[in-house]
Amino acid sequence: MLVNSKLPNVGTTIFTTMGALAREHNAINLSQGFPDFSCDIKLLDLANKFMVNGFNQYAPMQGVIQLRETIAEIISTCYNATYNPDTEITITAGATQGIYTSIAAFIHKGDEVIVFEPAYDCYIPAIELHGAKVIPVQLSYPNFNINWDEVKSLINAKTKMIIINSPHNPSGTTLNESDLKNLESLVKDKNIIVLSDEVYEHMAFDNQPHQSVARYPSLKQQSIIVSSFGKTVHTTGWKIGYVAAPDYLMKEFRKVHQFLVFAVNHPFQLALSEFLSDKNNYLELKNFYQHKRDLFRKMISGSRFKIEPCTGTYFQLLNYSAITDENDCDYAIRLTKEKKLASIPLSVFYTKQTGNKLLRFCFAKKTETLEKAAEIINSL
Repeated sequence: MLVNSKLPNVGTTIFTTMGALAREHNAINLSQGFPDFSCDIKLLDLANKFMVNGFNQYAPMQGVIQLRETIAEIISTCYNATYNPDTEITITAGATQGIYTSIAAFIHKGDEVIVFEPAYDCYIPAIELHGAKVIPVQLSYPNFNINWDEVKSLINAKTKMIIINSPHNPSGTTLNESDLKNLESLVKDKNIIVLSDEVYEHMAFDNQPHQSVARYPSLKQQSIIVSSFGKTVHTTGWKIGYVAAPDYLMKEFRKVHQFLVFAVNHPFQLALSEFLSDKNNYLELKNFYQHKRDLFRKMISGSRFKIEPCTGTYFQLLNYSAITDENDCDYAIRLTKEKKLASIPLSVFYTKQTGNKLLRFCFAKKTETLEKAAEIINSL
């Protein structure tokens, strides 16, 4: 049968490709963004408790109320913002589902969506699947700043959504207060939704607060926040996240959500709620990962790589222009095969080539893993 693909230019994701290559060549895997250490044993004990106690059937479509109340408390604690757990918070099967559902609920054929590049790879396919046009805006290297004048020039009657991501994957940079105020002024009184990918919300470094859209009352009313427990409690395989939005947006979000997944893992939701009722389990995360960032940067400080700014997430960009003229995809593959170290080439996050010679490395790893990786990096 002849198949008319809805995504003819999409193949296997770079994360799957590099992960498989790392396994094939027994390489240290600093490519995919997941920890190689376990989560807190208390969280596992809680998950087991709720499974043993019989919470193994469908959870409510919106998510268990206990976890939604915990999320409301987290948002209030971190951003001094209020969301109604009944009508403005929904538990999702990870952040990617939350992002896809947000686009599916609001984007129509012919709409335009502004996306900042390098962009996480799930944004553009979801937009294209719904017949909308992607309007890419390149962040300015090396600090990956946004040119808000350029953004303003691109907004028109067809613009229905702007997607932001901070702390930013893959660059490891963060938006500041001025960025959010610029965004707020650009969308005010316009029929534009801001989709804010905040999965690394608890990993903003150097005493800089994470600038959530929830902090800005006017912007909050036009925004959908997507976040991920996998990043916060080191359980990416649980695939549980959340979406927070004003009730008029959440009503439409849930219409689509109920037919994509309906409900999310029941006992794990209850475990997360109880675990995160201890505020230290999320408030201390930035210190935990800043220590890993600083350790990794110190370990490779004598290498030929240029260490780029990293103000959030658990990703570090390294510029290899002093080592080779190869393009980043070729070099990443060769580094994996020959030197047994896997990374992610930055060019895959762009619709157009930039020529930047950058690789992304994940430092959410055990100290011994980082030491082995640093030994290879320093040898190049």
